[in-house]
Amino acid sequence: MVTLDLRHVASPAVRDLLHLVNHPDFDRAQQQIERLGGCTEPVRLTGRTTTVDTTTGQVLRPYTTDTESTGSLLTACGNRRASRCPACSSLYAADTYHLIRAGLTGGKNVPDTVRTHPRVFATLTAPSFGPVHNRPATLGGGIRPCRCRKLHEPTDPLLGTPLNPATYDYAGAVLFNAHAGALWARFTTYLRRELAARLGLTQKAARAVLRVSFAKVAEYQKRGLVHFHAVIRLDGPDGNNQPPPSNATVAVLTDAIKAAAPRARISVVSDAVGERELGWGQQLDVREIAAFGTDAELTDQAVAAYVAKYATKSADASGTLDRSLCCRPCQGRGATLLPHGTPLPCTTCDGTGQARSLPSLAVAQHVRQMIRTCWELGRLPEFAHLKLWKWAHMLGFRGHFSTKSRSYSTTLDALRDARRSWRAEQARTHAGLPEPDPDTTLVIGHWDYLGTGYSPGAALLAAHVWHRRELERQFVAEGGC
Repeated sequence: MVTLDLRHVASPAVRDLLHLVNHPDFDRAQQQIERLGGCTEPVRLTGRTTTVDTTTGQVLRPYTTDTESTGSLLTACGNRRASRCPACSSLYAADTYHLIRAGLTGGKNVPDTVRTHPRVFATLTAPSFGPVHNRPATLGGGIRPCRCRKLHEPTDPLLGTPLNPATYDYAGAVLFNAHAGALWARFTTYLRRELAARLGLTQKAARAVLRVSFAKVAEYQKRGLVHFHAVIRLDGPDGNNQPPPSNATVAVLTDAIKAAAPRARISVVSDAVGERELGWGQQLDVREIAAFGTDAELTDQAVAAYVAKYATKSADASGTLDRSLCCRPCQGRGATLLPHGTPLPCTTCDGTGQARSLPSLAVAQHVRQMIRTCWELGRLPEFAHLKLWKWAHMLGFRGHFSTKSRSYSTTLDALRDARRSWRAEQARTHAGLPEPDPDTTLVIGHWDYLGTGYSPGAALLAAHVWHRRELERQFVAEGGC
């Protein structure tokens, strides 16, 4: 083996890359990185698996990470946030697209008759907690000046920030985000009641002939508040394989949604912030979803693509952070407990519970104040159950970004299982192994977590893989073959 003199190479990453390229097992290392598709922060595992035929005891395939050039196996991080891992978030968006699309047109074990069911695309927004800089539209579709008398550009950083921060209701904004998931659950309850009333049925009788199915995604507005985009569909009592009653129409569904949204309310009582009643904003949009191939703008394909786009975003889209601010050693509590229960101030964060001090955060003043409000409210006993300090980087929102009802369509787990099975079949074929019998084949594995991330040189290779695949996707999207 030739020893390279790389002292003249200034970049540590390039030096590491040259070492990696000249490694005898470089092809295997490159294969692992290619398989991850450009994942930016893979998980490194050590361990082994043994595939055994239980009837004969024969070992069909042994594997151990000791044979790998790096001594570990790389697996994708699976992070859905585009700001954290573009490669894994792209895969998550594709899965979300197929999940939403299957509930609109069929496929993935969903009958294609589901496209005849009444379905709408609804957007539920947050209420106002004080006037903010915006770009109001005219009746003709133009843009008129903001209340500050300025005509803001779309990229103006002032958009979404309060006109008067001193009077803006930051406590109300944070509490709305924290209760947004519960508000959605309450909205669906009232929606079922409103549907029953419009069909002239009791709630029990309505459940026997009708089911509400939905899939929704949360999106952050520039002002740091979440709103929900949802596909809402009416099914028969057994789910997507049955149509609803003939009198359960799109018009009935639309009317029920508009009646249910204002009724969804949650009361919050606190000595610090007084008594609050949280609910949805007045801006409610409900539109029928047309079939693919029609001239309508809102088709099932367009809705699926729209929802998938927002499924990979997080609160950082509003200018905040994409990871927790909690100090890891003390879990954001500012102290650790000794064996006899005495609290010991955390030396890592100096008792603040914050991994980074709030004044040092590279965020706008409006976002910093929402984060600070999360920490302040989270320390109050009446809001302890909300764990606002844990979700301060999300501006108080504690829910999942994308959720669906049980009978809407397939699941993300089912899509991932199918992909894993396909990859396992490809690996078996490549290795020249016989097709396994699921009743007699046993896989025994033992894995340990080693760490995350690449070496500097491997990170350059991963970035190249991601860039190349992005160019390939763009080429296909633009009509290439």
